[in-house]
Amino acid sequence: MLLAIAHFAQRRARGVLVAAGIAAILCYAIGWSAPMHLKSGGFQAPDSESTWVDRYLEDHFPGAAPNVVLVLTAPDGIDTAAAGAVGQRLTDELTANPDLQGVQSYWSVPAEMRTALRSTDKHSAVLVAYARGDDTAAPKLAGALADKYNGTRDGVQVRAGGEAVALAQMSKQITLDLVLIESIAIPLAGIALVLVFGSLVASMLPLLVGVVTIGAALAVLRILAAVSDVSIFALNMTTALGFAVALDSSLFMVSRFREEIAAGSDTVDAVARTVRTAGRTVLYSGLTVALSLAALLVFPLYFLRSFAYAGLAVLAAAVFTTLLVLPAALALMGSRVEALDVRQWLRRRLGRPDPVPTPVEQDRWYRFATGVMRRPVIAIVAVVAGLLLLGSPFLGVHFGWADDRVLASGSSREVGDASRTDFSENLTAGILAVLPDTHGDTAKVAEYARNLSLVPGVSSVLSSGGVYGGGMPLAGAQPTMAGDAGTYLRIGTRLDPYSTAATEQLDRLRAVPAPGRVQFGGPAARNADSVHALASRVPVALALIAVSMFLVLLVFTGSVVLPIKALVLTVLSLTATFGAMVWIFQDGHLSGALGFTPTGYLVPTMPILMFCLAFGVSMDYEVFLLSRIREEYLSSGETGRAVAVGIARTARIFTAAAALLAIAFVGMVFAHVSFVQLFGLGLTLAVLVDATVIRTILVPALMQTMGRLNWWVPGRARTPAPEPVTT
Repeated sequence: MLLAIAHFAQRRARGVLVAAGIAAILCYAIGWSAPMHLKSGGFQAPDSESTWVDRYLEDHFPGAAPNVVLVLTAPDGIDTAAAGAVGQRLTDELTANPDLQGVQSYWSVPAEMRTALRSTDKHSAVLVAYARGDDTAAPKLAGALADKYNGTRDGVQVRAGGEAVALAQMSKQITLDLVLIESIAIPLAGIALVLVFGSLVASMLPLLVGVVTIGAALAVLRILAAVSDVSIFALNMTTALGFAVALDSSLFMVSRFREEIAAGSDTVDAVARTVRTAGRTVLYSGLTVALSLAALLVFPLYFLRSFAYAGLAVLAAAVFTTLLVLPAALALMGSRVEALDVRQWLRRRLGRPDPVPTPVEQDRWYRFATGVMRRPVIAIVAVVAGLLLLGSPFLGVHFGWADDRVLASGSSREVGDASRTDFSENLTAGILAVLPDTHGDTAKVAEYARNLSLVPGVSSVLSSGGVYGGGMPLAGAQPTMAGDAGTYLRIGTRLDPYSTAATEQLDRLRAVPAPGRVQFGGPAARNADSVHALASRVPVALALIAVSMFLVLLVFTGSVVLPIKALVLTVLSLTATFGAMVWIFQDGHLSGALGFTPTGYLVPTMPILMFCLAFGVSMDYEVFLLSRIREEYLSSGETGRAVAVGIARTARIFTAAAALLAIAFVGMVFAHVSFVQLFGLGLTLAVLVDATVIRTILVPALMQTMGRLNWWVPGRARTPAPEPVTT
C-alpha cells in the first residue's frame, strides 16, 4: 500500500499539490468560524444526580440556580439613595429581559433577607439571575450582559460574573490565546527546523504541512460542531496537536529523504524508500497516538469526547498529508530540497570547512549510548529514583472543577473573588436539595431545613418552610420554593465548592434525614459527580490503552518483552510529569512566574488528556527508535551494538521532533486560562523527558541489561528475520 501511495504521489505530484492547496483554502474557509460554534460546557456527567437536579429546576423552578451575578459597589455605601436608584433600575431592566429568569437583588428581596446579598463592609450588593439556554446560548447571553453592564453608572461600579459569564469569558480568552499561541509557535518552529536541517527549503516543508493541518483542524471542529457537542477548550489543544503531529511526522519523512539522496539514490528511489520506511513508521506512530486518544471515548463528559473525535480526525489529516502531499513535494524538488543551506553559508563566511562524514562509532550519540550501557544498573537506579522523586507530589493530588479562578483577570474573576471574601456566604457555591415527592408539608420541610442548617459550614438554608441559620429561624417561609412538582431548598456555604472540605460537607448534608426522596445539585454536587464519573472510567481507559499499545508494538517488533518495557517506561515518565504539575499548579510554586491563581486542586480532565496524548507521543518515539534498533539487531544479532547504532541514527531526529512538539505546546504556557497552561507545560515536560531521559538513558540501559531477552516470544529464542524495516 505504501509503495502504491509513493508511486501515485510521484506520477501525479503537481495534481496532488494543487488539490492540497485547494483543500487547505477550503479548510480555512470552513474553519475560520469554528470558535463561534463551539460550546463552553461539557463538564457534567449527563446521567448524574446533579445533572438531573439542574434539569428538574429548569423545568419546574426556573431561576432557582442563578448563573449570572452583578456586583454593584458604591464608594459611599450601597445603602445611599444614588446606589439604590442604580440598583433598582438594573433590577427592573433585567426583570424585563425575556431571556432571564429568577431575577432577585438586594433591592427586591424582603428586608430580613437582604444581609446575605450585601457585603460585610456595606459597600457592595448583588443582583442575581438565571440566563436561559444550553452550554452555547447561556454563556453567549451572559457574555452580552457582561459587555453591556460592566462599567460605572452614576458613580456606582457594576461588575458581571457568575458561572455563565465565566464560561463566556473563558471562551473569548481561549479564542484570543489561539492567535497568540500560533503566532509564537509557527515562527519558533521555523527557526528550530532551520537549525535541524540547515536548508531553508527542507525546513519549510514540515512547516507548510503543519499550517495545512491547522486548517484541517479548524474545519474538522466546525463540521463536528454542526452534528455534535464540541468543547471550545478543544480549540487550542486540537490545533496544537495537529500542528505538532504534522511537524513530527514530516520531520521523519524529510530526514529520511535527505539521507537517501545523500547516499546516492535518485529522486524516484528516494521517495519510494522514504515512504516505505519512514512512512511505515509514521503510519504506526499515528496509530499509537490514535489509539491513545480513542480511550477518551469511554468517558461520559463531552468535554473529553470532543477531544477524541476532533483529535482522531485531525490526526488522520496529518498522517494523510504527510504520506501523500509531502512525497509529492519531495518528488518535484528532488535534490533541490538541500537548497539555501544556511549552515553551509555560515561556514563559508566563517572560513570553516564542510563537515566530513564519520563512522557511526564516532557519533556522539553512539558514544553516549555505549557509555550508558557500560554501567546500565547505575543508570537505571539513578534515573528511576529521580523520576519517582519528581512524581512523588502526585501522591497528594486533589481534583476539582474549573471556575472563574482559571482566568487571570476579567469581571467574572473579580465577582468571584468578591463573592468568596466579601459576603457572608459564597454566592456562587449554593447547594440545592430537591425533594420531588414532597408536597405541601411545610412543617416537615421546615424541620429538615433547620437540621441542614446545623451542619458545620452552612450559613443559611432557604426553604418553603422558612429560612434557618445555625438551627434558628432567620426569616419566614419562601412559598415560591414549593409547587406541584415538589419543593427545593437552597443551602448557603462559604466553602470553595470544588474543595475536599465542600465534598465532605456535601456528604454530611446527604446524611441528614429528609422527609422524602432527596437529590442534591449545585457546584459542589456537580463536582463530586463529575469526578466520580471520570474516576470510574479511568481503569477501563487505561486497560484499553495498555492492551492496544501492547498489541501494536508486538506486531511491530515481534517481541513480547519490548512492549511491556515500553509501557512501564512511559508510565514512569508520565508519573514524573504529573508530580511536577501538582507541585506547580496545585501547590502553586510557580504561580507568580506563570501568572495563575493556585486553588489547591487540579482540573481532573487535564491529567486524563495529558496522559492519553503524551502516552501516544511516547509510543511514537518508541516505534521510531525500536524500528532502527530492530533493523540492526536482525543483521548483527548483537544487542549492544544494535542499541547504540539505533540511537546514533535516530536520536538527533527524535530529540528534534520532541523540541518541535514542545514548541507547539509551550505556547499554551502563555495562555490566560490556567488549565490550558497546565496542559501545555505538562505536555512540554512529558515529551522532553521522554525524548531525553527515557529514550537515551533508560532504553539503552534496560536493553543492555536484558540482552537477547529483549526479543523473546513464547516458543522462540528470537524473532524471525523478515525483511529489515528502517526509518
